[in-house]
Amino acid sequence: MGEIKKLRVRLTFPQELIKEPVLFRMAKKYDVMPNIRRARITDSFGEMILEFEGVEENLQQGIDSLREQGVVVELIQGDVIE
Repeated sequence: MGEIKKLRVRLTFPQELIKEPVLFRMAKKYDVMPNIRRARITDSFGEMILEFEGVEENLQQGIDSLREQGVVVELIQGDVIE
């Protein structure tokens, strides 16, 4: 098993995904632990600042899966995952 890493990310959810458990599914499928630092949700917009913790490969796969579903994922604080 690889080294555990932490990433801080901003997730922006389109309106159609606001009520879907996309974060829960990603965390469970890829064994990534999300720690919500801030969230702002309305009927038409969702934004969260989180720390993800997990093995680098799992983090990358989880981020890729969120992006494939239409979530905008931005790394913050100089974290690097392509």
